[in-house]
Amino acid sequence: MRAWLLAVMLAACTGPVAAEMVLVAAEDDWAPYSSLRADGSGPEGFTPELVREVFATQGVEVQFLTVPFSRCLLLAQGNQVAACFNVTITDTNRDQYLWHPTPLFKEGLAIFGRADEPRQDLKVADLVGYSVGITNGYTYPTAFMENPAIERFTANSDAQLLRMLAAGRVDYILLNTMPGLMRIQQSSEFRGQVKQVGLIEEDGVRLAFSKAHPDGARLAALFEKGLQVLRANGRYQKMLADFQQRYQP
Repeated sequence: MRAWLLAVMLAACTGPVAAEMVLVAAEDDWAPYSSLRADGSGPEGFTPELVREVFATQGVEVQFLTVPFSRCLLLAQGNQVAACFNVTITDTNRDQYLWHPTPLFKEGLAIFGRADEPRQDLKVADLVGYSVGITNGYTYPTAFMENPAIERFTANSDAQLLRMLAAGRVDYILLNTMPGLMRIQQSSEFRGQVKQVGLIEEDGVRLAFSKAHPDGARLAALFEKGLQVLRANGRYQKMLADFQQRYQP
């Protein structure tokens, strides 16, 4: 009896086991997928919501560090954070990070021109001989970045990129499809001035897990396991459908 009572008392004292906590870097300017809340309290959008639920299936709680995307990638090369989102795999970064096999979602990389642009359905080859604006710190296809016949100019943000295009300082710009169309439609500065004129590719977006983090490999495998749980029980499909209904231009 005394042994049983002692065991009960010890269980009461120790209480429930605390969930594992992981720190993930979130990009701050890629609405509607991930952007800093107006009050600066953290990220909002589809990706942080999904990442939180994926890890929760494995008993892991997530804290987010919301930073510019270039900083996000840099942090994930060290051991301060376990991962960074939202990242696409390129020839340049393929060996810099650890990757989970299944993407969070797919997103297009679109070509935008001014409203009076006559050409449509453009691809990378159609940009040869033209000036193209890109966002500093973002990842782009190797075929585009290594083509010497394409003149590339860099902006510090997507909004600055759109202003460059509208002002005629570049011929085209590259933006992800949904975030780009959303910015244009929600801004009187760009609405009617800029339009999509092509699509380079549609690619999977992932978390880039840190090779330097002591738990990077384990957490990448755990994340993939959790993502498959949400896909199997239908929760992922519902979250994606709800998101697309809210934000699809």
